[in-house]
Amino acid sequence: MARKRKGRDISGWLVVDKPAGVTSTAVVNKVRWALQAKKAGHAGTLDPEATGVLAVALGEATKTVPYVTDALKAYTFTIRLGQATNTDDAEGEVIAESDQRPDDAAIKAALGAFVGDIMQVPPQFSAVKVNGERAYKKAREGEDMTLAARPLWVEELLLVDRPDIDHAVLEMVCGKGGYVRAIARDLGEALGCHAHVVRLRRTWSGPFRAEEGVSMEQVDDLAQKPELDAHLLPLETGLVDLPEVRCLAESVAKLRNGNPANVIASDVEYGEEVWASYEGQAIAVGTYRGGEMQPARVFVG
Repeated sequence: MARKRKGRDISGWLVVDKPAGVTSTAVVNKVRWALQAKKAGHAGTLDPEATGVLAVALGEATKTVPYVTDALKAYTFTIRLGQATNTDDAEGEVIAESDQRPDDAAIKAALGAFVGDIMQVPPQFSAVKVNGERAYKKAREGEDMTLAARPLWVEELLLVDRPDIDHAVLEMVCGKGGYVRAIARDLGEALGCHAHVVRLRRTWSGPFRAEEGVSMEQVDDLAQKPELDAHLLPLETGLVDLPEVRCLAESVAKLRNGNPANVIASDVEYGEEVWASYEGQAIAVGTYRGGEMQPARVFVG
């Protein structure tokens, strides 16, 4: 018999403004403890030294994680020009240097090649799996790997500040699976001067904004208190990018049992992925079949 998980049956999202120096996993574990939740996960890892939006899903909200992970995300990051590191950020060792320093016009001109559908090679120190093992583990052992390029959609990439000749501040909006460190690395190579990330902040991710996030200090101070629950966003927040259909009272049980049922929809295409609600509560996610919905994921009420 499987062991029953301890904790509260609590569902929703807690947006944390992650500080530098802590892993995403550590944040999730702290939130789970603070809310005494049975189940928790997050929608998109941040590097330990990165800050900003880390959306933590609790309970039934973990079923909506893929929809947030697939959404656009925005980053503000500072790059150091003139140096490449083996990790593509300030935590690594400098492996190449250059005296070349591009001006603002040259940087802006180079950014266009990194907008739209691009192919990106992940950093050597990344969580990509190589023969079943994480790339960063192999990199720590000194192994030099050839990682396959991956597609990435970059909505926007802008130069927003130039604090000094050695640094540039950029803003990027991109899709799932992007590595900001790889953008800095490749931009440095395109400019002929090398570059790496020295500061990185995720300002928003899908429906979640950094300014709405709680700090880790707040999580500690409000741990296992009702006041922390007040910061929870509903499960449905993770579904805002999907069309909503409404189901009838008699359809609720059918959908939750995994069976197709009648729904009320407007401006929804046949075959489109939707989420069904009843009295504002998410019942299921599935495929719209012209007046009927075939559920794929159901939520326990």
